[in-house]
Amino acid sequence: MMRRTHWIIAAAILFGLLAGDVAYWRIAAERLRTGYQDWLAGRTTEGWEVHSGAMSIGGWPGAAQVSVQNLTLRHAGTAIPGDVQIAAAGVDLSVSLLDPATLKISLTGPAHVRAADFPDMIVTSQENAVSVPLLSGGRRRFELNARSLRIEPASGAWHTTLGLLNATADAAVPLASGQPGSAVTFSASAEAIALPALVKWPLGSNISSVTLGGSLNGPIPQTRDLTAWAEAWRDGGGSLAISRFTMGWGPLGLTSSATLALDDQLQPMGSGNGRVVGYAATLDKLAANGILTKSAVTAAKAVLSLMAGAGDPDQPSTVDVPLTLQYRTLSMRQVPLLRFPELDWPAH
Repeated sequence: MMRRTHWIIAAAILFGLLAGDVAYWRIAAERLRTGYQDWLAGRTTEGWEVHSGAMSIGGWPGAAQVSVQNLTLRHAGTAIPGDVQIAAAGVDLSVSLLDPATLKISLTGPAHVRAADFPDMIVTSQENAVSVPLLSGGRRRFELNARSLRIEPASGAWHTTLGLLNATADAAVPLASGQPGSAVTFSASAEAIALPALVKWPLGSNISSVTLGGSLNGPIPQTRDLTAWAEAWRDGGGSLAISRFTMGWGPLGLTSSATLALDDQLQPMGSGNGRVVGYAATLDKLAANGILTKSAVTAAKAVLSLMAGAGDPDQPSTVDVPLTLQYRTLSMRQVPLLRFPELDWPAH
């Protein structure tokens, strides 16, 4: 009799826990559904056009999830420069029952993204998630994680892939505050990058890894005109501080930091320092691909060899160099290395 009583008590406790979990899930799912509808209403107020298909609720027992089919967002207001349109086959919004303060957003199926006058781009991935904090505060941290990412224009003329992409951004709230001195800090890393094959890349079409970290400083202008946005950001003292940039591309290994801004022609300018591994083999490949002339390679090698000093002949050549970017020319100790094409901003 006692044993039977114990079993009844245990079953009652288990049933109570299960019922509590279901009730908690229902409350969380309803709040998520209501929050999504409120978010749609808020975007409409801000000038977004929103269209979506059927909505369903799931995710039990670990999470509350709202799935939306055929979501389309279009913006032509003043908060973002240029028109923006996003169309996704499906979107999953989920909140873990163990971490209800973080919203995860995942795209299901292909997504079409179009901004300003750029072509319609199709984005697909094997796995993707954006994490957004739900609690309000002075700053917010956003995270993006994607695996087997593929980006291509709707025309299918080319494509690029990334085996792995992780990115974070920490921004003031609201992001478009327009206050001088506001900043967005960011970091990103990518691996196994395959560049579009239709371009003859100077160091090959495969980049093994890239990492980037820094901050975007200055006011966030309130205009949808991309050129006017850049001018206002520049005139307000805007700058891009790159605290760390690393890249492995063919024979090149690069670690650098820099501070960049826009000049009076809205072209990038700035200065920084870099540690270059494998500079001799890199310069030879640039010359072989017609990026640099043989005389430029000879001059660069001579300067770099003097700066590097004696090294291990069995190891790749390594040197620490100061770099400047001015008038679209990247130079090292007064020696021009690369001349970039003009950044063509759209007319006002």
